[in-house]
Amino acid sequence: MSMSSQQSTELPIRELLLQKVCDHLKVIYPQLTDCGLAREFVEVMRLDEDCQTPLPHKNLWDETDVVVITYGNTIQSDNQHPLKTLHHFLKTHFTMLINSVHILPFFPYSSDDGFAVIDYRQVDPSLGDWNDILRISTDFHLMADLVINHCSSQHQWFLNFQQDRDPGRDYFFTVHPNEDLSGVVRPRTTPLLRSVQNGDETRCVWCTFGHDQIDLDFRNPRVLQEMVDIIRLYLDMGVRIFRLDAVAFLWKKIGTSCINLEETHEIVRLLRTLIEHADPNAIIITETNIPNRENLSYFGNANEAHLIYNFSLPPLLVHTLVSGDCHHLKNWLMSMPPAQNGTTYFNFIASHDGIGLRPVEGLLSDEEQEALIQTMENFGGRISWRALDDGSAKPYEINIALYDALRGTTAGEDQWQLERFICAHAIMLALEGVPAFYIHSLVGTTNDYARMEEHGHNRAINRRHWQEEELNERLADKDSHHHQVFYRLRELIQLRRDQAAFHPNATQFTLHLGEQIFGFWRQSLDRRQSVFCLNNISDSEQLVLLSSLNLIGIDQWKDLISGQVFEDMMGEITLAPYQTLWITNRW
Repeated sequence: MSMSSQQSTELPIRELLLQKVCDHLKVIYPQLTDCGLAREFVEVMRLDEDCQTPLPHKNLWDETDVVVITYGNTIQSDNQHPLKTLHHFLKTHFTMLINSVHILPFFPYSSDDGFAVIDYRQVDPSLGDWNDILRISTDFHLMADLVINHCSSQHQWFLNFQQDRDPGRDYFFTVHPNEDLSGVVRPRTTPLLRSVQNGDETRCVWCTFGHDQIDLDFRNPRVLQEMVDIIRLYLDMGVRIFRLDAVAFLWKKIGTSCINLEETHEIVRLLRTLIEHADPNAIIITETNIPNRENLSYFGNANEAHLIYNFSLPPLLVHTLVSGDCHHLKNWLMSMPPAQNGTTYFNFIASHDGIGLRPVEGLLSDEEQEALIQTMENFGGRISWRALDDGSAKPYEINIALYDALRGTTAGEDQWQLERFICAHAIMLALEGVPAFYIHSLVGTTNDYARMEEHGHNRAINRRHWQEEELNERLADKDSHHHQVFYRLRELIQLRRDQAAFHPNATQFTLHLGEQIFGFWRQSLDRRQSVFCLNNISDSEQLVLLSSLNLIGIDQWKDLISGQVFEDMMGEITLAPYQTLWITNRW
């Protein structure tokens, strides 16, 4: 049904929403002839009872927003649920510093450290319960995963599928084994299909990530409706930020790459519509570990993700710091479009996963990628692989703790590990977007080889479990690198939070100061504050002429980090190895 703009403005908000949801669903499911399914979706989200009006292009963030990423059981103590311990640790160390926490999947699971979900509607009893989640959400903006592409082979839906029962008998994507699937893009080397019993017959189910993670079939609208019902529950439990895990693989169509299909984008638009009408302050983040141009497409027309993961940043930044050359990082930054209001980037340089290599396809040459891989292996890292359509394998990600990844350069280990590590985070904190710290980076955790061997997969190298008492002792020990990392990063975070020029949507321009100084300029939305961010990404001193920055002579300029004041606009600055300057006209 089409309507004029005059008619649409006269309709009640619920009727406008219903029509919008109906329009989304008809793109996804062209066979629909009416809005009956849309009405069901609206009812599942309880928008027939309470429907709010989101404001378009509204920034739901500012320079005070900083995220910490953690598993629910990363911080542990005796005789207490890990979620309670985590909450205590966060309140003790991060109050008035970090306002948002991403708790990685906290549901019952069978593998992949939470991403093979057995029950979307329960908290893993070994972590705690929904009351623990609600308590955390009262003190921090809570980000949670919607593991939307697949579920565990132990989920009741899949058990029902195997017995040809509802709900579940038609919830999973099945394929004839003779289909040509050579064009399918994979993030793993395991076989794509798994043979299982479905009632009295054997069928092949689709497994993008492995045989314990069975892909759901969104060609069935009931599968999508289940996910909408789960979203409503998460909103009720205090979740404000929804991370759509592996969403790029959602829709399958034989004969295509089965990634980033138009139906997938339309599902993201639908979920955005439903979520923002339930809570206009809720946020969607898409997790799409894919080449940069494809990743950018998930902004849509400011109607898909509010934030997208800046997946190219981690490998490019690590490459820059170990090579001592910012050429590629600078070119990439110049190519990144400014995010329009209502959208921004989610910046990170370490996470529970490895340092992805797909996002630098077309940005780093094969030789440069190989040099990066070799350097990371020299520093104790491991490599995970993905399958290509010719049957060969290609490096997919580097598995390493970030503190170890920055032990040295391509020439080997050196004495600049701590300074290089701090420089990496100073760059992340100053870039356009919302910064996110993996909790292990904040406390300087190193490679955990014992955990990797125990769990049998490379990603465990960067998923250490800390006893809260031991970690607190390390952080209190002024001679430990844990203390030095933690308190230096705290200082940078506190500085960032006070600068209007570091608003996630503030203006950003790349500076051209040679290949050893990575520089960019930020200007506040009201144009009153400028910050020139200069980063020596090399292991030798670098000279910068103040005249090359075009500082306005009538302003006073000061480095926020060191406190140095600059009065001679024709003078020069010497940056020590890996030193960062934030030169501003307002402080």
